[in-house]
Amino acid sequence: MNVSVLANTLIGSEIIKIGNEVNDMKRKGAQIANLTIGDFDSSIFPIPKPLEEAIVKAYREGHTNYPPADGILPLRETVVEILKDRYELEYGLNEILIAGGSRPLIYATYLALIDPGDTVIYPAPSWNNNHYCHLSAAKGIAIETTVENNFMPTAAQLKPHLKGATLLALCSPLNPTGTMFTQQQLEEICDIVIEENKSRKADEKPLYIMYDQIYSLLTFDKEHVNPVGLRPELKDYTIYIDGISKCLAATGVRVGWAFGPENVIGKMKSLLGHIGAWAPKAEQVAVADYFKNKILVDEFLSSFKAQVQASLDELYKGFQQLKSEGFAVDAVIPMGAIYLTLKIDYIGKTTPSGDLLKNSADVNFYLIKEAQAAIVPFSAFGNDENMPWFRASIGGCSLQDIKDMLPRIATALSKLK
Repeated sequence: MNVSVLANTLIGSEIIKIGNEVNDMKRKGAQIANLTIGDFDSSIFPIPKPLEEAIVKAYREGHTNYPPADGILPLRETVVEILKDRYELEYGLNEILIAGGSRPLIYATYLALIDPGDTVIYPAPSWNNNHYCHLSAAKGIAIETTVENNFMPTAAQLKPHLKGATLLALCSPLNPTGTMFTQQQLEEICDIVIEENKSRKADEKPLYIMYDQIYSLLTFDKEHVNPVGLRPELKDYTIYIDGISKCLAATGVRVGWAFGPENVIGKMKSLLGHIGAWAPKAEQVAVADYFKNKILVDEFLSSFKAQVQASLDELYKGFQQLKSEGFAVDAVIPMGAIYLTLKIDYIGKTTPSGDLLKNSADVNFYLIKEAQAAIVPFSAFGNDENMPWFRASIGGCSLQDIKDMLPRIATALSKLK
């Protein structure tokens, strides 16, 4: 049976593919440290107990019907307060859109702004922008970043590609690297966007920024920065993506929000209204109530971030130890999110059974088999398959799992020739 060109040319998620293979091996009895999917094992990282209780209470109170297309008023009011209190950003109720997590909001941003053939600029590595470009028939331009800049794009890299572009997709803290923009880095990018928009005629589309800050409350020793906070004149051109899925370990609760210029947010609301990608009403009621209590939220964030950072630090220190022992590995110090960037430079080596590791995927599956450790190559995030960098997500592993895994990685790598 024939299907659409779009359906026929879709590329599946490499992350989900790896995760599924790992889960299949685990069902067959394998003990694998799964550092693939950016999710949380709820037995290790449970959602806040008061939030769980509030969700149950909301269902018992009968909040099981359709929510408003842009989200219930109490939650949008809470988001207004969150933005003012935590980010010093002033947004009105009509500039906020609630949806079932950040994914539909990102997709709606693309659909609201992009016509077929429009240019979208995004860094490589980054999460899923290549797929959203495909879904919206955009011309995607991936800007390959470097470890010297912590895999964050620079103004100098982006500037040659801005002319005529419609969207610049940015994320900080960045999935997959766990690294962040410095204030100077983001200021320089903001300034070139402002400069580009000033050069455009009245009948031309402006250049918009989509700023994904879903990990902004999961930062460690560095301060989160955002475009409008640094350059208020970008308020008409910036769409933010945010929500609870990462900062509250609540990936399955599915409550996210976008905020930005009212005309764009209104079109996104209409698009998602047809798709029906609303956050469940009971969850919205619960989140509106829970996030109002700043002391309660901060208490959770404090303990949760300490737990996340302990796992990231353990993994980072373990790889630095391996590096000091002569292994061809490295790691970038964690700054935020739940990810660590790892370098495992063993492409071209041969396994004990005589198989050549031709690319990063081969290295990954060798480690799954020999070290019972699963990570994700940067090729899943828009980079070349010969790049020896990987994402490790700690949400599905305990601290002890990570400690137990590191000697297995050392043993597996030492077998390669």
